[in-house]
Amino acid sequence: MALGSLVKTLQNIMRKDAGINGDAQRIEQMTWLFFLKIYDAKEEEWEFHDDSYKSVIPERLRWHSWAVDNCDGKAPTGAELLDFINNDLFKTLANLEMGPNAPLSQVVVKAAFTDANNYMKDGILLRQVVNEIDKAVDFTEYKERHAFGEIYETILKDLQSAGNAGEFYTPRAVTDFMAQALAPKLGEKVADFACGTGGFLTSALKILDSQVNTPADRELYNSSIYGIEKKQLPYLLCVTNMLLHDIDSPEIFHDNSLEHDVRDWKHKKDGQFDVVLMNPPYGGSENASIQNNFPVALRSSETADLFLGLILHRLKKNGRAAVIIPDGFLFGQDAAKVEIKRRLLEEMNLHTVLRLPQSVFAPYTSITTNVLFFDNAHPSEGVWYYRMDMPDGYKHFSKTKPIKLEHMAKVQEWWNNRKEIEEDGNPKAKFHTVDELRNSGFNLDLCGYPHEEEKILPPTS
Repeated sequence: MALGSLVKTLQNIMRKDAGINGDAQRIEQMTWLFFLKIYDAKEEEWEFHDDSYKSVIPERLRWHSWAVDNCDGKAPTGAELLDFINNDLFKTLANLEMGPNAPLSQVVVKAAFTDANNYMKDGILLRQVVNEIDKAVDFTEYKERHAFGEIYETILKDLQSAGNAGEFYTPRAVTDFMAQALAPKLGEKVADFACGTGGFLTSALKILDSQVNTPADRELYNSSIYGIEKKQLPYLLCVTNMLLHDIDSPEIFHDNSLEHDVRDWKHKKDGQFDVVLMNPPYGGSENASIQNNFPVALRSSETADLFLGLILHRLKKNGRAAVIIPDGFLFGQDAAKVEIKRRLLEEMNLHTVLRLPQSVFAPYTSITTNVLFFDNAHPSEGVWYYRMDMPDGYKHFSKTKPIKLEHMAKVQEWWNNRKEIEEDGNPKAKFHTVDELRNSGFNLDLCGYPHEEEKILPPTS
């Protein structure tokens, strides 16, 4: 089967099953199956290179033991397969006993199945899905595994139209540009504290992979990323994504980044990071117990504000960050927002605000967003603003006409050769001093998109 049609084939089979309702559940169903097959292939590699390797998964539950159908009538199907999946595989993997020193390559198995679900109720249809996945890709073959990476992008894009799951996908053009702007280097640690499906981490890995020349470099590559994701579906998608990118022991944790006192991170050896790339959840609210994990001045009910406060505590000295935030943060005047903006200017080096077009995240949301670029090298010496306009021939981005990296070409050109630009009497790129921003009450809503005003004509007599 052509890889491009694999996802559609699987979805068509699952649509016949009464237990699955909607794209989000179909994607989750595919994902745990992909995870098990990919993990099985990785274990085959680990066994080849290490004679003493012992799988954390009981032999009867490993993909090659039950999923492979040799057409000899021995592969479980129907009610037998459903009973095996629901009452043996899921329960056993979710309750694996892990010692305190268990390697991350094993810990991810238990975490992947702790809150996962098998939605399918028809064991014959489930067998069809398993067979399609098993025969479609040989994950032990490097070329096939990386070709599947393109199919995985299809799955992640499908999240955009899968209800609330769309919040986990940031357009690849945006993640690639932000990663390229921060230019991570081997030996640095890249973090995303609400990593979703791992888009920012994979954009960073593409840059780091090009720097690998020796086995020692490969070790640095394998330990270069760190992610935390609160929700099960994107967590499992992210772990699988990391395995596809040859991160054998992914430091991806199923947790809530905000449930830990931020004041503790500055005193922990592994608490801070060289590079932070994020699109924090916004529009949500957190209760008082979460807010108490922050200094009084940074307490907010708005999730995006709390994540910015977290980054302020977890960015290493001389570390750098790129963070997507909504317009409301720029002009917001509540106490926490003002204090965060003050710290970004007076304690961090906020140096660039990139204003993105409104439809970048269509169809998931029409909220206008921006990218803050800052580092922890010294206080800000002023902030450059750049407004990215829609490319020629586009009125707006959409699912069928998404933003592409080439659309960022003018931004990249300006980034490397900064100058003030004015178009039709409105600033498109402009530098503002810290004093100007401080005197405005830290209102950072500058170089915005011009609004056409309707001319009201007097009534005719």
